[in-house]
Amino acid sequence: MEVIGQAFLELLSPQVLLIMLGAGVYGLTMGAIPGLSASMAVALVIPIAFFLDPVPALAGVVTLAAMAIFAGDLPGALLRIPGTPASAAYVDDSYLMVRRGQGGLALGLCVICSAIGGVVGALVLMGAAPAIARIALQFSSYEKFWLACLGLTAAVAVSGGKWYKGGISLMLGLAIAQVGLDPVSGQMRLTFGSRELVGGLAFIPVLIGMFAIPEVLRYALAPREIAPPPIQALGNLLAGVGSTLRRLKGDLVQGSAVGVVIGAIPGAGADIAAYISYAISKRFSKVGDQYGKGVPDALVAPTTSNNAAVGGAMIPATVFGIPGDSLTAIIIGVFFLKGLNPGPTIFIENPLLINTVFMAFLIANILMVPLGLFATSVFQRMIRVPRYMLMPAVLAFCIIGAFAVENTHFAIVTMLVLGLVAFVMEKHQYPLAPAILGLVLGPMLEETFLNSLIRARGNIFAFVERPLSMGLAALTLVICVAPVAMFVWRKARGARSA
Repeated sequence: MEVIGQAFLELLSPQVLLIMLGAGVYGLTMGAIPGLSASMAVALVIPIAFFLDPVPALAGVVTLAAMAIFAGDLPGALLRIPGTPASAAYVDDSYLMVRRGQGGLALGLCVICSAIGGVVGALVLMGAAPAIARIALQFSSYEKFWLACLGLTAAVAVSGGKWYKGGISLMLGLAIAQVGLDPVSGQMRLTFGSRELVGGLAFIPVLIGMFAIPEVLRYALAPREIAPPPIQALGNLLAGVGSTLRRLKGDLVQGSAVGVVIGAIPGAGADIAAYISYAISKRFSKVGDQYGKGVPDALVAPTTSNNAAVGGAMIPATVFGIPGDSLTAIIIGVFFLKGLNPGPTIFIENPLLINTVFMAFLIANILMVPLGLFATSVFQRMIRVPRYMLMPAVLAFCIIGAFAVENTHFAIVTMLVLGLVAFVMEKHQYPLAPAILGLVLGPMLEETFLNSLIRARGNIFAFVERPLSMGLAALTLVICVAPVAMFVWRKARGARSA
């Protein structure tokens, strides 16, 4: 406790507070621009971090990361363009709520749930990091394979009731994820002789294209002005949030737990956590059939999970020096830049600094409430410009965001082509979210399956020999079989009663 108190005092320095505030504003700005991810935002400030002392540098970086992850919800809710892959899990619900005049509740839930998830992640990080890291490191390729399979079951949850169309959309996403080099053999697949396709399709241009371009095309083909949603005053953004969270406190707990656990598994991340949390919430919700149609129940668990996963990913990063995702890999780089080695010894050699970083992450998520509400208020005013001016600006930001990922024109072509595909899919009522889920989980599913087969020398039963992998396999099977069993039982019960 004494070390935590000293860490808190370290952060009260005017210089550190000013840097955290500036990093928070910068993170909110970058995260709200589609295509400019949290990882990119952190990477761009590394040259500045080089000239700062360790405490302000690391405090600024973790604040920036927390704010940028949350800010991805803003363009998703207001423009239907998810700023981060995790935001895609619930973008339809938040967007439809805004269009129906429930923008205050939708945006308020995004802010408060993100902050709660981040605070829970920070508290777990401070109190139980070593214990959770040891559990997470028990995940071999077998467990990660079943985790990916478990994530794929979320495809039904995000299909909006059309499970067969959701399955086709999922297959499309998995097929797109196969483009490029085989992760084990190095063979080229689905490249059609194109050098640009050898490295696969970059995820961010695909994400932007599939959600943003259809909106632009719809307006171009049928230009019409849609009344912008009313601007919600700062006070109104919190109206109804308290009662909703009291009603859905179970989803808060579930989202926080899933986010921390999934985030702590190296190779997983906030996007997988958000999809799994969304699927679990829909499975047990009384209004599960309304998910995807704009209900507040669909926002609580995944938005909480989204930010809790950041704290979870920091656990293996700080305890073992193993990044949980690309964002924490960059944060580890900042540790090395300041002459620090993340791992078990840092808790002994420099306990004050590591606890200062944890405390900074906690404070950053508390700061998220006032800064997030202010950013939401500003962003609402930005989208009230007429659509004939807004849509060209959206397209320009999409092109900039796609180009910024790889600095190639091919990324722009990818965005436009996949945007056209998504436009056709939506016209025929094929949901987009399962395709994004396939893109997210496809590489993890394939790589862990092939590595597990090699490790087991072709013995398929090795996938369920370990207790942890057997448990995940059983859970996946139950989730897949339960809806079919319930359907058959209800049919049989109806036949008997007739």
